[in-house]
Amino acid sequence: MGVTTHGRPLEECRIIARQIGMNELRVSSDTSAFEVPAVLNGTGRLADDCLRQVLTMMDTYGLVVLTNLLSDAEADFGLELMRQTIDDPERSKCAFASETDNRYRRRDFCSLPSTPPVTGFAAMLCQRLEGVYTEYCGRSRPLLEVATFTSYLGSSHQYVHRDPSGVISLFAAVEDVSEQQGGTVFVPGTHLYGGVGNTHGGTAEELMELFRIQSNYRILWHNLKKLWWMRKNDTAPLAPGEFLDRVFSTKWDQHQPNLLRFVLGKNSQFSLRMLGPRTLWKLYRQREALGQLFQLVQTAPRKGTVILYRSDLLHAGPDNRSPHPRRFFGMSIARDIIETKYWHDGYSPHPTLMAQAVTLGDLLENRALDGTIHHAETQSERASELVPNF
Repeated sequence: MGVTTHGRPLEECRIIARQIGMNELRVSSDTSAFEVPAVLNGTGRLADDCLRQVLTMMDTYGLVVLTNLLSDAEADFGLELMRQTIDDPERSKCAFASETDNRYRRRDFCSLPSTPPVTGFAAMLCQRLEGVYTEYCGRSRPLLEVATFTSYLGSSHQYVHRDPSGVISLFAAVEDVSEQQGGTVFVPGTHLYGGVGNTHGGTAEELMELFRIQSNYRILWHNLKKLWWMRKNDTAPLAPGEFLDRVFSTKWDQHQPNLLRFVLGKNSQFSLRMLGPRTLWKLYRQREALGQLFQLVQTAPRKGTVILYRSDLLHAGPDNRSPHPRRFFGMSIARDIIETKYWHDGYSPHPTLMAQAVTLGDLLENRALDGTIHHAETQSERASELVPNF
């Protein structure tokens, strides 16, 4: 007897998938259209012309890639803060994204404690980007999370998704990130705003959702093929029980290629119930339009680059296909009031942040790091000058 899916032979399903363009995960690595070189004024904030470009990018595409916002010394300082947290066995691990990846050390997403150095580093970024934050966020709005996002070889590719709306999120590259390491993938122009439903002939939101379903179908197969390869490969060997946990577990996880939860409709990001006949027909009819309107763009930021994006922009954390860890410093600030449960669905504040709330206004007034990094940079330069040249 042939294998069937939803009453159809498996080979027929594969033919349908090819017809609606759901076979290959196509990703561009060209981010030049979304980049703005950081230019600071005399107060250490973004210069006016640079700020205008950044805001235009944010409004048009939902993200901006700010190059060279941090010096090497500042990036090194942030990396050291992250390493201190990752090395702590009692660290507070994030509850969102892929808990299975966290459990098997494929990712290490954990929140940073509200220590003076951590809060000071976050404050330095906020002050440098004050013109952006005050354009979108009130000074009383809370800091939702400060975290480190590390992924290792063998991690899963997240499904394309939106984070809880009403937030401005930031990733800072504290070291160079290659394409193979899995810099965040975005779908520029898919952020939500008043009247977005009127664009693309009144079908924008439906088209965005179709593109998300199409992409997530490809991501599901990408993850399954990689896991099958990992079963027989010593480069990133699976731990005992890992294959079953990632493919057939009943445990909650929105970003694994879990076939059991996919078939049962238990995954809100992507499941079989999203692939009904009407949706498949729309995917077939709109297959060319989707490719013309939307594109997955993967970032591979250089050290010192900062990415700002609206939380309702479609995006995903790719898998790391490199033996080198990929590390980002992350921070999120609310644009509006946010209900506590909704907040914790997409963000994982450290217990110290929950115990003592921090607002955007607090960060803009914080002077904890004044001169600290500059002093360390100067000391490093002086030490290098003392090294004789032979």
